[in-house]
Amino acid sequence: MPELPEVEGVVRALVPAVEGKLITKCELSETIYTSFGLGKQCIVKNIEPNLFEEAMQGMLIQRITRRSKYIYFHLEKNEEKFLFVNHLGMSGAWFVVQALSEITEDKFRKHVHAIFTLETGDLLVYSDIRRFGELRFIRKVEEHPPLLLMAPEPFETGACDFFLEKCEQSKYQNKPIKEVIMDGQVISGCGNIYATEALFKMGIHPARNTNRISKKRKIELFEAIRTILQESIEMGGSTISDYRNINGEAGGMQDRLKMYGKKTCPQCNTATKSLILGGRTSVYCPKCQH
Repeated sequence: MPELPEVEGVVRALVPAVEGKLITKCELSETIYTSFGLGKQCIVKNIEPNLFEEAMQGMLIQRITRRSKYIYFHLEKNEEKFLFVNHLGMSGAWFVVQALSEITEDKFRKHVHAIFTLETGDLLVYSDIRRFGELRFIRKVEEHPPLLLMAPEPFETGACDFFLEKCEQSKYQNKPIKEVIMDGQVISGCGNIYATEALFKMGIHPARNTNRISKKRKIELFEAIRTILQESIEMGGSTISDYRNINGEAGGMQDRLKMYGKKTCPQCNTATKSLILGGRTSVYCPKCQH
């Protein structure tokens, strides 16, 4: 699943490509319509597909920003403000092309679920292979309460203090530290990849209970997370499995990962081990992480 750096990379690529442009037409896939007809909500949430298409027509894309792992399209039509929120899920990807044939990877071209025609003639295309992503049309953030529960951005002043306060809450004290730092209500945007890397850097076992880590070590861990996230942003994120920046561009951070997905520890050459925490596989070095 794309984490903060990957989503940031997508936003930075989308801004010069589509910001300030008008949407003249929106077309959703047959899959979305069929799903809705069966009483499900595939990708498009909280609104009927035909109403989503109608709402998007004539919208001006004023700004595009990121909040944690979400992409916010700030829209305007008839002097009214709207918000189009996208979560990439496991395999969501955006493309800005003149024709669908320009999407070079078959797996993305075959799973196009939304096409936004822009006034320039360009197509803003959302593809999602596994269909775990979300396209949500709302007027303001308050209309989708989970968006209000996200932790501060890790680069904001006070984010570390927020993290420390959360760690003191009873619901987190006896949880494994790996689960805690992957919780978006504790730290925004840190998922399995970067949690794995930060814990390895700090020599902390992923299953260690949060209350068994000193305040000093927690502060150092938070700084490690922030540093790794920033490094990944600069490298364009990690291309693992189906993640792509817009137009199929890959990131470079995967070449710098030291523990995620590794079979041996780069520090001591010990075979790594893994366990399941919070439903995710956690890889660690049994010798370097305690």
